[in-house]
Amino acid sequence: MNITVYLGANPGSDPALRTAVRELGTWIGESGHALVYGGSKSGLMGELAHSVLLAGGEVTGVEPRFFVEAGFVYDAITRLIVTEDMSRRKAKMIELGDAFIAFPGGTGTLEEIAEVMSKVSLGHLDAPCILYNLNGYYDALRAQLDRMIEMGLSSPEKQAGIRFADSLDAVREILEGDVRGA
Repeated sequence: MNITVYLGANPGSDPALRTAVRELGTWIGESGHALVYGGSKSGLMGELAHSVLLAGGEVTGVEPRFFVEAGFVYDAITRLIVTEDMSRRKAKMIELGDAFIAFPGGTGTLEEIAEVMSKVSLGHLDAPCILYNLNGYYDALRAQLDRMIEMGLSSPEKQAGIRFADSLDAVREILEGDVRGA
């Protein structure tokens, strides 16, 4: 399974982020899954890719040309796909993914997972969409989604494919349940 993970190129200020992203990467690599991510060597993105590689997994980075030219690309990854811009990057990451995880990240992470959430809600993408809610990071987003339902702007059926996982065990349970259910 190709697992597309969205996360920040910054390390964040909470040491738990680094620990959790390494655990996620190790699991992806050891389980025989492959990582699709933004291609950066920086911050949490670099930690994730490095962890997958150390665990024997394959890593595909999808990096827009301007980031490659700026020197952000992680040279040790299995495969690099260079796109002309961020829109093409997002499309390629969705095309390659069988499952999608938003690890805690910044506005770019939010933008990328929002597109996946929308495609899942519209039925245009049939894949797990997981918000890795480490230490409650996505609690406010979960509340916003609930508010959309309360106000009649969405429905539980439309949001059924959007899942929250508070731990790696919960992520694994969702993904392994999805594989068994297929």
